Amino acid sequence: MFTERTSVGLDVHARSVVAAAIDGVTGEVFRARLTPNNEQVVGWVRSLPGPSVATYEAGPTGFGLARAMAAAQIRCVVAAPSKIRRSAGDRVKTDARDAMLLARLLRMDEIVAVTVPSVEQEDARDLVRAREDVRGDLMRSRHRVSKLLLRQGIVYCGGHAWTGAHLVWLRAQHFDTPGLALAFDAEYEAVLAAEARRDRLDEAIAAMAADSQFTPVVHRLGCLRGISTLTSFGLAVEIGDWDRLTGASIGAYVGLVPTESSSGQSRSQGSITKTGNTHARRLLVEAAWHHHKAYRTPGATMRARWELAPAAARARGHAGNRRLHERWLRFTERKKRPVVANVAIARELAGWCWSLAVMDP
Repeated sequence: MFTERTSVGLDVHARSVVAAAIDGVTGEVFRARLTPNNEQVVGWVRSLPGPSVATYEAGPTGFGLARAMAAAQIRCVVAAPSKIRRSAGDRVKTDARDAMLLARLLRMDEIVAVTVPSVEQEDARDLVRAREDVRGDLMRSRHRVSKLLLRQGIVYCGGHAWTGAHLVWLRAQHFDTPGLALAFDAEYEAVLAAEARRDRLDEAIAAMAADSQFTPVVHRLGCLRGISTLTSFGLAVEIGDWDRLTGASIGAYVGLVPTESSSGQSRSQGSITKTGNTHARRLLVEAAWHHHKAYRTPGATMRARWELAPAAARARGHAGNRRLHERWLRFTERKKRPVVANVAIARELAGWCWSLAVMDP
């Protein structure tokens, strides 16, 4: 419940902070344009009639200001940008108006807050997202190499690409013209550099997953098919506090529920909302494909992961693996499109992950 006297709205940018505050007792409005210095912003909020509460939108500026406010014992609410209500007829948007809107919504206690991650969680999250960026860089580098060769009529037909045999074949390519030779060397070096960066990040993630506050969750999530160390650690750091969600709400949190437009007796559902955490959604969708194959006796890799988890988590993971494969079979019988069925499996997989994450260690 809102109990502070002054509500402060901050429109935070990389090079400026526009502030607006409303005194709930006198109705006086305070405005200021500040530099993006946490000490200056905290000092200005402290100069207002207290106690005060501040809010700003989550974005690329991060959570440093929220942590500085917390250190100064000032309550700070980081607002979810997609949940801020704006009038349909309001066609004027300025920094000052945005700051005042935030202050008013905060005063009415209508700000939907996002969870501020801990420093350790944000550190691990940055590591996981750096690895995802490298994955994208590697994919684009490989495409550039293959398309450069394709323009010269050179196509690899010896099996799957980017295997050991394919790399030997690539190193054997030679060109007579110096421009083409330099272009190929540059693109191939980019592939090797991206692979080296990926391997270094994989080693760092494996080390952190084995010895950190996320280790118990990582081990329990590993009881499900398709969720290895990289995926389980990524889900653990992206979701963070699993207790704030439920098995029914986690699908909506990662944007795996269908859009809906219903009125009266009519009900219309569309594609998934794709809201919430994009990184967690991608990991779940990729992991869901693994449940399409028949589920038999766990192999050596799965047994090794099960040995790290408690018995209750192993039993829960076994039940989840069977259930998700059976769901795939039913979707196949109904002739559902595989991509549609996989999203439905990913939504249910998110619920199974939640049940394992909140399980007592």
